Amino acid sequence: MSEQQDALTPIAAPASLPAEALYRDCPLDWLSFETTSELEPLARHLGQDRAVEALEFGLAIPHDGYNIYVLGSSGIGKRSLLDSILHEDNALPQGDVADWCYVNNFDSPDKPIALQLPCGKAEALRQDMAQALEDLLGIFPATFQSDEYQSRVQELSETYQAREQEAFQALAERAKQQQIAMIQTPGGYSLAPMKDGEIATPQDFEALPEAERDATLKVIEELKEELKAIVRQLPAWKKESRNAFRELNREFSQLALDPVLEELKNRYQPYPAVMQYLDAVHADMMEEAEAFTRVQEDSAIPDNLKQRVKEFPQYNVNVLVDNSTLTTAPVIYEDSPGFSNLLGRVEYVSQMGTLVTDFNLIKPGALHRANGGYLILEAEKLLTSPYAWVTLKRALKAAEVRIQSLEQIFSFVSTAQLEPEPIPLATKVVVIGDRYLYYILQQYDPEFASLFKVAADMSEDVPRSEESTQLFARLIGTLLQQDKLLPMDAPAVARVIEHAARSIEDSEKLSLHQGRLRNLLTESDFRARSQHLECINADVVDEAIEAAIHRLDQFREKSHEGILREIMMVKTDGVAVGQVNGLAVYLLGEYAFGRPTRISATARLGQGKVLDIEREVDLGGHLHSKAVMIISSLLADRYARNRPLPLSASLTFEQSYGGVDGDSASVAEIAVLISAIADIPLRQELAVTGSLNQHGEVQAIGGVNEKIEGFFDICEARGLTGSQGVVIPAANTVHLMLRRDVRDAVASHRFHIHAVERIEEAMELMTGFTMASIDARVSARIDELQAAAMSFRGNGGKHDDV
Repeated sequence: MSEQQDALTPIAAPASLPAEALYRDCPLDWLSFETTSELEPLARHLGQDRAVEALEFGLAIPHDGYNIYVLGSSGIGKRSLLDSILHEDNALPQGDVADWCYVNNFDSPDKPIALQLPCGKAEALRQDMAQALEDLLGIFPATFQSDEYQSRVQELSETYQAREQEAFQALAERAKQQQIAMIQTPGGYSLAPMKDGEIATPQDFEALPEAERDATLKVIEELKEELKAIVRQLPAWKKESRNAFRELNREFSQLALDPVLEELKNRYQPYPAVMQYLDAVHADMMEEAEAFTRVQEDSAIPDNLKQRVKEFPQYNVNVLVDNSTLTTAPVIYEDSPGFSNLLGRVEYVSQMGTLVTDFNLIKPGALHRANGGYLILEAEKLLTSPYAWVTLKRALKAAEVRIQSLEQIFSFVSTAQLEPEPIPLATKVVVIGDRYLYYILQQYDPEFASLFKVAADMSEDVPRSEESTQLFARLIGTLLQQDKLLPMDAPAVARVIEHAARSIEDSEKLSLHQGRLRNLLTESDFRARSQHLECINADVVDEAIEAAIHRLDQFREKSHEGILREIMMVKTDGVAVGQVNGLAVYLLGEYAFGRPTRISATARLGQGKVLDIEREVDLGGHLHSKAVMIISSLLADRYARNRPLPLSASLTFEQSYGGVDGDSASVAEIAVLISAIADIPLRQELAVTGSLNQHGEVQAIGGVNEKIEGFFDICEARGLTGSQGVVIPAANTVHLMLRRDVRDAVASHRFHIHAVERIEEAMELMTGFTMASIDARVSARIDELQAAAMSFRGNGGKHDDV
């Protein structure tokens, strides 16, 4: 290059941000109290007007499909918001709030019958049936052991015995008149001839004249036919006797049964389904009356009928849902929304090596308990429980709860199983989860939009103003009271509010993340109590914040240790060509820290391609690749709009062994490319972060506080020189909520924060020269490369772009 081309014009001393711009304090005059114990609890939901409006609408509208999905990050306070709005004292019913029970279907025992009763009546019916059964077990034996019953039995028995005896006696008399004896033997009746009033011996009979013998035999045959006729009538008489005894038993069974069941029927007359069930019970008990007459002789307690009640499970009432204690609609939070926990299940017991079941082993699910009210489920648990989501949708669409096993649904088994009668469903389902799951369901589940028509989107932050600051202070006071923590003085509240702004990475907003806020209050309370304080002060809050960071800070310390021991190469003084300090932020759960990293570039004669080494080895993400393409476009537009760009360059993050993504290194990458192209040294005492568009405008990035503090920690450990600092996008100024040690260093001019809006400002800061002279230097270098390219082609050479 010529001397004119080499000339670079120095810039004047650049201005940096004042310490006041690096942190927004909470004015104490906004907090007109000494401690939070003076504050009224916060009745409204700070910053959640949109979500509250959506919830109130979704909970009030009675039409199908208007179930609710509450969107918000974990810990934002979705459950507490629901609890405050959907309190049991003001929860409006979504349908008939009733008790439900299953009873035996005497005609089809495998299909139990569901009964709906007013609140408290199901348990009453269960107790009444048990008491009725106990009463019957006492009444039946007494009834059938009564003198009246015994005399009636004896009368019937004697009547039918006399009938039989009369028939045989009449035949015997007729036989005797004809000199024939009718003899009763163990095997029945037989006929024999008589002589002189005595039974004739065979010898005497043979001695009779033949005619007389024949006449006697003929008479005997006639009498046998009459005897057979009587014997043939005996079964009919027996049947008639049994029918008479059966009618007698039914008569006395009805005498025992009717008063007890009539009392029950009078009590449950307003409920037709119960009346129908009691009629079925009556009919079955009439058939099974004999079982009630047995007396347990070996019992040590003669009147211990409660134990005998267990012998008749077919008359039990299985109370599925008992809402006797409810004053409003049920509000059910199901923490484990699995298939069976949602839908209910049929249990089995082992008897003699065989699994058996009946309607008494039907167990309710969350949908049963929430029927007529509200069911609250967590989206992640619901979606990760096998078949639970499909089951919930099916129940909501069918508006009924049908208890089935997975084996029945998938037809895995063909054995007979219970098929309980489905129960009508009228419940409002509220699913709480993060936004990602909501939009995934909206995109990929066609039924989701028709079943969950109301989205209650919770805000993550609230604009920071005097009014919101005072409301936030009341929120702090409310949480302290709810969790029974020590009160907090005004400076401590101000420190918590400032930390809430830092948490949301915006000095003009406050984080509404109640999970993190509660953690900070709880840990501050613990430290205050450990120091025997009566009130939480600002120092205690600072200790709690620092302790929380320290618990997760080991990875940051090890990372910075590698730089300070010069294992990881990062310079914080001097100048260098083709290398710059970029800034990266590392997220470890809710903990984040920044760390400087060297970005290097080389440039040579080529065909206008910028090689992203990270991308070539599959370590660069899509956003980073996009950023490199934008840089290439910006370079070409700025320096080679009307001619080819005869150079190739390569970019890489040095000593990076993991993935790289994002566009926050765009300013650093274009600066190091220009440095490599024009051989312009860059100040190593500065670190730079920022995104770029194709017009050279510097765009905001995330994690600006952590990035600044990460570079500051390295510089401070090596010794602050007064010229070190960080270049950030001007758009990120409102996000600055830096640590006090950083602010103190800036205030004493030992460290500097520079905010830039365009790439020209960043280049002037990084090089110390005007952008015009830098552009001239770059253009001159491109001219040289252009000439070299033409000369190379003129000599017939070939060039491979690598």
